[in-house]
Amino acid sequence: TNTVKNKIKFAVIGCGHIGKRHVEMISRNEETELVALCDLKPKEEIGIGQNNVPFYTEYKSMLSVLQNLTPDIQIVVSICTPNGLHAGIAVDALKAGCHVVIEKPMALSVDDADLVIQTARECNRKVFCVMQNRYSPPSQWLKEIVDSGILGRTYLVQVNCFWNRDERYYTPGNWHGTADLDGGTLFTQFSHFVDILYWLFGDIHNIHARFDDFNHGSLTDFEDSGLVTFDFERGGMGSFHYSTSVWNKNLESSMTIVAENGSVKVGGQYMNEVEYCHIKDYTMPELAPTNPGNDYGAYKGSAQNHHYVIQNVVDVLHDGDDITTNAEEGRSVVSIIERIYSLK
Repeated sequence: TNTVKNKIKFAVIGCGHIGKRHVEMISRNEETELVALCDLKPKEEIGIGQNNVPFYTEYKSMLSVLQNLTPDIQIVVSICTPNGLHAGIAVDALKAGCHVVIEKPMALSVDDADLVIQTARECNRKVFCVMQNRYSPPSQWLKEIVDSGILGRTYLVQVNCFWNRDERYYTPGNWHGTADLDGGTLFTQFSHFVDILYWLFGDIHNIHARFDDFNHGSLTDFEDSGLVTFDFERGGMGSFHYSTSVWNKNLESSMTIVAENGSVKVGGQYMNEVEYCHIKDYTMPELAPTNPGNDYGAYKGSAQNHHYVIQNVVDVLHDGDDITTNAEEGRSVVSIIERIYSLK
């Protein structure tokens, strides 16, 4: 007999672009229910249509209300605030008895990520990190051919992320571009590509890096471009080239893999197209189409895979499935970026 399970209740902190995506996905999913919203700006200014949902401008007062409910029901808090606030809010939400979904990046330092992990353990709550590129069909296919050994030994991996982020994105008075809330180009723009690298090939060491700030001097507190080289702990070497200085629109995000038994390149604006595949004794399967990219008007973001994130939370809490991107993996990505940035 199929019993209707209790809906999992969600609250969203931070109702900007990404927060609104979470709200939309929670509202669309039949197994989830939106019970609270929070943003510093008043509801009218944000233009969020959830009129029947309690709205708070102070997240701690929201959490104190939710805390009275958590002994009896499971509540998940989606944290969609500026990067620098993720870890602190996550710790407070966990202490209030809630599970947390943390937008990328999980934190801006390994110490902060560790505090989240430790708090989750003490409070017996779960942490879900958002790394939506793992859900795209080309990424899933890459994972399969790397893990199964079809490619053999990894020799060389190159990631290129060449995007446009100009004054239409780094607007005055916005948290984007600040040292304390944004943290840097690798944290805000490209952490999900660092995540794919880590997910496929594991951790890196012997890191060398160069940085420059070509045309963001008056827009951001940090570099707009970088060249990073490294070795994989499991063998092989790699490079990560990135820039947000591209004129007018995104150029590409791509990963090229040269391995013992063949070579692969996944490219397109969002690593959404397999551009090259030539592997010994192997025929590539037909992949499902990639979801379209998030469109923020003047600039574009990564593929729209947030509904998978919300569904994964449901599957974990209802059915005991595995978390797609757990806190330890979120921490590993923060660790890699922190080690790269320590070379500045």
